[in-house]
Amino acid sequence: MNTVSVEILEDLYYMGVNDRDTNLFENMWPLPEGVAYNSYLITDEKTALLDTVKITKVDGFLETLRNNLGERDLDYLVVHHMEPDHSGCFKTIMDIYPNVTVVANKKARAMMNDFFGFEPKNFLEVKDGDTLELGKKTLTFVNTPMVHWPESMVSYETSEKVLFSQDIFGGFGALNGTVFDDEMNFEFFEDEFRRYYSNIVGKYSKQAARALEKVKALDIKVICPVHGVVWRKNPQRIIDEYVKYANQVNEEGVVIAYGTMYGNTEKMADQLARFIAEEGIKNVRVFDVSKTNVSYILSEAWKYKGLILGSCTYNNDVYPTMNQLLYTFEMNKMKNHALGIFGSHGWSGGAIKELTRFASEGGDFQVMPTVVDVKGTMEDNDIESLRQLAKEIAEAVKEA
Repeated sequence: MNTVSVEILEDLYYMGVNDRDTNLFENMWPLPEGVAYNSYLITDEKTALLDTVKITKVDGFLETLRNNLGERDLDYLVVHHMEPDHSGCFKTIMDIYPNVTVVANKKARAMMNDFFGFEPKNFLEVKDGDTLELGKKTLTFVNTPMVHWPESMVSYETSEKVLFSQDIFGGFGALNGTVFDDEMNFEFFEDEFRRYYSNIVGKYSKQAARALEKVKALDIKVICPVHGVVWRKNPQRIIDEYVKYANQVNEEGVVIAYGTMYGNTEKMADQLARFIAEEGIKNVRVFDVSKTNVSYILSEAWKYKGLILGSCTYNNDVYPTMNQLLYTFEMNKMKNHALGIFGSHGWSGGAIKELTRFASEGGDFQVMPTVVDVKGTMEDNDIESLRQLAKEIAEAVKEA
C-alpha cells in the first residue's frame, strides 16, 4: 500500500498514490520521476469523495478511504474528469458503497456508460454554476470543456476557498514525501510541470486560457489538482505558470532539434549552436530526435522563443523521427516562435521541402529567411549561411 493520506483542512483529506511502476504516461510520455494520482475526501455533514485513482492502486486506496470514513457511509462521488487514471476505481467504489450518489455533468454521465457499460443507480447531474451542499462546505461547479477532455470540470468550495482543479495545475512526478507546495523546491518540479502541460494540455491552450479566466475570478486559498502537489501556501504561483503556458509566453533561448544518419546534419547543428552562442544567447538546447523523446523537446520548445529544425533527407523526405516531432508540434498548435530550418542530402533532396511546408502550415511562426541545405558535408559557403541563420534567430529571440 502506498496511499498517502494527509489532512489539508478540517474535514478535508488528501488521499493520493505514487505511481513509480508506469513507464509511459498515456503509453507515450516517459515518467522517469513517476507520477501521482490525487483524490480528496470531504467529511462534513455529508461525505464526498472527489475523484479516485488508477485501478492498479485500488487496494491501498480503498483501505485509506475506509479508515478516513470510519463507520460513515459515502454520500457522494464527485466526478471532475473521466480519464481512467482518475475514474479507474469508480465501479469499485459504487460496489462497496451502493448508496453513493454520483455527481457529474451530462457529458461525464454518457462517458460512464461508454467506459463501464452501466449508469450509476443514483446520479446527480450538475451544470455550470450549480452547487452541492455538504454541511458547512458547499461545492460550486464550473465546466472547463476540452481542458483537456469534453466533460472536464472543476469545483470550488466556497467556505474555505478551495479549488478542486482536476488536471489543471497538475504536473508529472511522484510526490516523494512532499504533498504541499510549501514543502517543495518548485525549481525541482518546474520542468515536469511544463512537460506535463505542453504534452497533455498544450493542444487545447485556447480552451485552457478561457478556463483560466474563470478560475482567476475566484478567491482561491488552496488548489487541489489530481496530479502534483497541493497548493496551500502560494496558489498564485501555479496559476501564473499555467497562464504563461496557456498563452505560450516564452523566454529568450533557442532549441535546435535535428535528425541525422551519419553525422553531417549533426555537425551543422553543433556549428549553428556555436554561432548562436557567439551572438549572446545563453540558453541553447540541442537535441538529437533519435535519442530524446519528443515530450522533452516539446517542453523545451514551449519554454524558449527560438526553434530551429534540421533533418537529413531520408527516402526523399524528412528523417522519420523528425517527422514524428513535426507531427507533435503541429498537433499542439504552436505559436509565438521564431523558426529556422536547415538540412542535408546526398543526391536528391526532400527534407528541406517538408520542413518548409511545416514552417508555413505547422504553426504560427516567424520564419527566418535563411534556409541552409547542404549536399554532402559543409563547405565554407554553407558555414557562412549557418552563421547568417544564427544572426537572424538571435535577433528575433532578443526581441521577445
